[in-house]
Amino acid sequence: MPNKILTLDELADKSADYSRQGQRVVLCHGTFDLMHAGHIRHLQQARAAGDVLLVTVTADAYVNKGPGRPVFSDTLRVETLAALACVDHVAVNHDVTSIELIKKVKPSLYVKGSDYKSAENDLTGNITHEAQAVQEGGGEIFFTDDITFSSSTLLNEHFGVFSSETRDYLRKFNVTYQNSDVIGMLKTLGELKVLVVGDAIVDEYHYTTPLGQTGKGNVLAVKYNTQEQFAGGSIAVANHVAGFVKDVTLVAGLGKTDSHEAFIRSKLAENITPIFFYREDAPTVVKRRFVDADMAKLFEVYFFNEDPMPETLEVEICAWLEEKVAEFDVVMVPDYGNGFITNAMIQRLCDHSRFLAVNTQINSGNRGYHVISRYRRADFISLNEPELRLAAHSRQEPLEDVAEYVGSMLSAPYMAVTRGTKGVFMADRKHDKRHVTPALSTKVLDRIGAGDAFLSLASLCLGAGMPSEIASFVGSAAAALDVQIVCNREPISSVILFKYITTLLKWS
Repeated sequence: MPNKILTLDELADKSADYSRQGQRVVLCHGTFDLMHAGHIRHLQQARAAGDVLLVTVTADAYVNKGPGRPVFSDTLRVETLAALACVDHVAVNHDVTSIELIKKVKPSLYVKGSDYKSAENDLTGNITHEAQAVQEGGGEIFFTDDITFSSSTLLNEHFGVFSSETRDYLRKFNVTYQNSDVIGMLKTLGELKVLVVGDAIVDEYHYTTPLGQTGKGNVLAVKYNTQEQFAGGSIAVANHVAGFVKDVTLVAGLGKTDSHEAFIRSKLAENITPIFFYREDAPTVVKRRFVDADMAKLFEVYFFNEDPMPETLEVEICAWLEEKVAEFDVVMVPDYGNGFITNAMIQRLCDHSRFLAVNTQINSGNRGYHVISRYRRADFISLNEPELRLAAHSRQEPLEDVAEYVGSMLSAPYMAVTRGTKGVFMADRKHDKRHVTPALSTKVLDRIGAGDAFLSLASLCLGAGMPSEIASFVGSAAAALDVQIVCNREPISSVILFKYITTLLKWS
């Protein structure tokens, strides 16, 4: 078995050797997270179509199939494949697609299962590019046609990925909505014209190793390792939205000093039109966090000017909003309370937005001074539970009552209350419905940005007229993906979200 397991370069060399000997090389690629009869028959058919069968598996870091996936590490997955008599060699592919490995291996046959026969069924759209790479290397693509099973369904049912409560929720949801229904709805979002208004924030992570208490005093000492910058705040929201619609406009404020403008522009998706307003007396907001190897936040430093915005700049922004806001189908306001959004701007947003979605975030720079009641109306409000309770000055009353009070205060048809591991409570005042979506992730790497991901996708769904239960589910799925990403390192893409939703709903 050991000589069956190779590196990708070694696999390519082996393929070249076999081809020179006149042997027909067959390549199969996949995740192979749970080996089952369908996999084995697929591989046996592939081997029968040629002389040598090479198999590659997707590395752990590139498996985006849902919560708790992969269940088995790539080391175990290649060992399992290597134990099969029909497999000659196996390797791990450290890439999100198989296109580059196909170019390296140059198989005579590239074999996929029957579910890939129709390119329309491939959520990633990769099968077309894979077929092209195979043909460019002188090979052809071949589809097996035998009994099939879903690894995702088997893992969901038998490996206890979720609690019984979450499994019950997904089963009930799946009675009304199949994954194809949800994905079909999301594919209709493309024509929405969306405006995002909010603070531009540069998040910095300084990665450290704690050394313990200093010799003199109760101070934690750390060893500095590396640092990383992320485009956060309204930039992150705009990037999430840009993965689902064709036309996004971002209105944000930058500082004239320490603007970070080049960095911010480099992180914007191509279909985002930025409208930046520059403040002479302030830097662009920077939040510098010191974190340890487990992503625990040790200390945080804010760089911003909390003084009121200069009146001349406020007038300029209000004039733009007065003229342009009504042109957009959906207006999202991730209001972080760092000084960019003023009361005069809020008045224009409330007056002219067709569909207004708002989040007013509590953070260390605005605690106690920044609540949703700054807005007199909104179509969708998304808050976490402490933000909701602060707005209502209510610590003990039932959540449903507090949500109803705040929702009625702003005449908001929809309100979502995000509750971390307890999931999301959605109050649909328009249709007199209430429902809870449980947390849809079993793995949390970093919670920073999860609320922005929820706001982005739930707002799009509601703004497009989708049912509130769809908005809550899709927003929760986006948040579940986001907590597996460090800060705002990358936005939620449509392909990854579609795959995640497909896995979540494979219960039948």
